[in-house]
Amino acid sequence: MQPIIGIVADDLTGGMETAAMLVALGVDCGFVTRPALVQHFANSPAVVVAQKTRVVPAAEAVRKSEDAAQRLLDIGARRLFFKYCATFDSTDDGNIGPVADSLLALTRATHTGFCPSSGDLARSVFQGHLFVGAQLVSESSKRFDPLTPMTDSNLVRVLQRQSKLAVGLLPHNVVRAELASRRAYLDHLVAQGIRHVILDAIYAEDLAAVAALTVDWPLMTGNAPIIRHYPALWRERGWLDDAPPKRPLPAVESPGVVLAGSCAERTLEQLAAFEQARPVHRIDISAVDSIETTVAAALAWADKHLGSGPVSIATSADPEQVGAAQAKLGRDGAAAFAEAVLGRLAVELHRRGVRRFLVAGGETSGTVVEQLGIDRLRVGAYQGPGIARATTEEADVVALSLKSGKLGPVDMFLPTLESMRHPEHS
Repeated sequence: MQPIIGIVADDLTGGMETAAMLVALGVDCGFVTRPALVQHFANSPAVVVAQKTRVVPAAEAVRKSEDAAQRLLDIGARRLFFKYCATFDSTDDGNIGPVADSLLALTRATHTGFCPSSGDLARSVFQGHLFVGAQLVSESSKRFDPLTPMTDSNLVRVLQRQSKLAVGLLPHNVVRAELASRRAYLDHLVAQGIRHVILDAIYAEDLAAVAALTVDWPLMTGNAPIIRHYPALWRERGWLDDAPPKRPLPAVESPGVVLAGSCAERTLEQLAAFEQARPVHRIDISAVDSIETTVAAALAWADKHLGSGPVSIATSADPEQVGAAQAKLGRDGAAAFAEAVLGRLAVELHRRGVRRFLVAGGETSGTVVEQLGIDRLRVGAYQGPGIARATTEEADVVALSLKSGKLGPVDMFLPTLESMRHPEHS
């Protein structure tokens, strides 16, 4: 069997969530962080390549994404999916637009679609405008994001500023029409020179309609939830056998640590909930001067508490603290300092025997996995927004949960770490 779909994810949390959704639907899915390793999954129906490309310079994001996409095509992937966040995290420089432009050229497709909607998270697109719950994204807390502030809710405008290609909209009334009407409207857009199409979607039925329209496209882009609507269509076409048995995730018994770098409101709430039961060491980036001394102080603190149960070490901060850190180190400098600290801590904690890690934040997850030298994971079944786990394939197994900063129940940290102590069965 050749891969039905190759998924290029712009961060590790989104890539893990996508793989977990497919696993939950009985689709065997490989997961790698180094594109060269996709060859190990040439006979799998789905393969995810997850890299840190969300906030790197656009040229680097394009280069890495093209490499991943080409290697997926080289092993026979029938189509590609470019995975990004439900809140379309990007700036006027990219990286969603430049990467989509390059993948469209690579696949020689005439057009592609953009569907970030997620009913689970109340992220929806109506008349091209992105909503977070009842708020426009530009009026939500996303406008304060330290790296990708979303200050414009009109995704046609947002994407057009990033892309060299013409951007159009498939509005909600057309999405809800018959498939033939959707195709006719799309053909009209393409005839006008539109290459990128924002797809309105509010409800699960809308995502199903979008999936039916796009299932045969060489390239599709969006958030993970639309992926859930493809396997049934693949089975109808005879591309996918009945659900194969999952490879269970092994139990991992070791100290457990939460490493949090996200400054999202939800992560701050989750840290507060965790702290009601277990200790949290908070690192104020604006008040420290050296990575070495910051790491040493955090490790000394961890050594005192790890023996009694899970702990958390966090650089997460509220907007005022983030502003202070950025004033001191610059926007990129503050982020780089925090990631360097948490990456170094992951390595040192691993040396101390920690084998259970929950990591909060897409950029933090990428750094931790990279610093631990992990490039291939066995992903378990999706358990809900922000809740998925995986293990390494090595003899010395490490259990991981890579969580988007914005996702997950408030009280998820302790239960997720505890679940790693037990095998996940089929």
